[in-house]
Amino acid sequence: MKIFVPRDMAAVAVGADRVAAAIEAEARARNIPVSIVRNGSRGLFWLEPLVEVTTASGRIGYGPLSEADVPSLFEQRFFDGAPHPKCLGHVDKIPFLARQARFTFGRAGVIDPLSLDDYRHHGGFKGLESALSLGGVGIIAAVKESGLRGRGGAGFPTGIKWETVARTPASQKYIVCNADEGDSGTFADRLIMEADPFMLIEGMTIAGIGVGATKGYIYLRSEYPFAIRMMQQAIGIARHAGYLGASIDGSGAAFDIEVRVGAGAYVCGEETSLLDSLEGKRGQVRAKPPLPAIRGLFGRPTVINNTITLASVSFIMAEGAKAYAEIGYGRSRGTMPVQLAGNVKFGGLFECAFGVTLGELVNDIGGGTHSGRPVRAVQAGGPLGAYFPPALFDTPYDYEAFAKKDGLIGHGGLVVFDDTVDMAKMARFAMKFCAIESCGKCTPCRIGAVRGTETFDKIIAGIEPERNLALVRDLCETMKFGSLCALGGFTPYPVLSALDHFPEDFATPPLRHAAE
Repeated sequence: MKIFVPRDMAAVAVGADRVAAAIEAEARARNIPVSIVRNGSRGLFWLEPLVEVTTASGRIGYGPLSEADVPSLFEQRFFDGAPHPKCLGHVDKIPFLARQARFTFGRAGVIDPLSLDDYRHHGGFKGLESALSLGGVGIIAAVKESGLRGRGGAGFPTGIKWETVARTPASQKYIVCNADEGDSGTFADRLIMEADPFMLIEGMTIAGIGVGATKGYIYLRSEYPFAIRMMQQAIGIARHAGYLGASIDGSGAAFDIEVRVGAGAYVCGEETSLLDSLEGKRGQVRAKPPLPAIRGLFGRPTVINNTITLASVSFIMAEGAKAYAEIGYGRSRGTMPVQLAGNVKFGGLFECAFGVTLGELVNDIGGGTHSGRPVRAVQAGGPLGAYFPPALFDTPYDYEAFAKKDGLIGHGGLVVFDDTVDMAKMARFAMKFCAIESCGKCTPCRIGAVRGTETFDKIIAGIEPERNLALVRDLCETMKFGSLCALGGFTPYPVLSALDHFPEDFATPPLRHAAE
């Protein structure tokens, strides 16, 4: 019998390794033969560790579990799918999972992440086979037809970027996967690498064939040790099986991948800073032009895409561009892995088509706050994203719709706050974060964020609040239009949204607290 216990970093953090060891010991003591598969997480983090067993009627889940639950699981014959207080029934029928459109994360939590047989059995490498038959021009045409846009935050059309690299003559071209997932409340990149690493390898290989690149790099942050090991092992397995190397699957096309580990600087999530770091330099923003697509890594044409963007290509090539383009909202086609975090009841990854409203994501799917108190704000798009109040919860989850509300989709993270949050302190945090993480290349970001932090300290202390609030707005204007990259340029989003939507927290004394 097969028992699935996740080895995803989030599951291990809450005891998955201990649960796996307890199941193995209990089975041995009872002389019951079991096969324990260390799968990835399904992304239902409030249920971790989530243990699944294979039965005649499908996969039955039990969770969240601790090692103390294991003896009773065996006593009640959980390996037959028997009832138990922690039994969740068929995992794929859990409402949070059943409502999803899992284009990119369809295998996550289902397969053994390091089994090529599992990967192929569940549709893996179908996209690569299609890509090899289409060739570079056909691959780029399919990606353009799908409407895929960069999932790292900017939302730039992927096919256009690839076409630029393909048309730029050079003896060497590169594919760079930006896996430097640094936004607060985000974990989609980590989850795909720990739950379905071959999908990323396949997507990068397709990109290489599409633009004529023979070398790829995955730039990972050191804070992701599980993902680093998983990707290194998966690359070795794929290379040994002929899916990487001098002749991909016997096609004669060459492509190989290497993992590079960064030191965790937030600014290295910006593509040109990432390139400097890859080249062994200090991660600093480069002025553009030239664009990386024309002059990128080591001065050569380079595709830089986010992990989810590249992984999505595998689905597009396997199932067809039309299948991807048919769902979505406006110019935002396909699916987005929304990551629900913060003070939320059902925290986890929810992959869905664009167009669902922010309120549905937070209240219906996320279940509201974990504390049970009213939702007061949701930060969308990481530490540089705007704060949305409930009055804007009818906003469709879409790049253009969010832009109209002075917000960002970003990497798909939503961090929920209840009514105890102090928005003046959150606005100060945005400035402080920028001051700490700035690469120092440009003055608006390097100096503006420091001055912004100092000014917020005065506002919170009640020192000339009107004058200092005007100064903050002036600083935001300078940073937004004068910074070299998005770190300084987007810091005004959380600051101004806090000022505009929660002005009572910036009064002296704060009007909200005075009313309480």
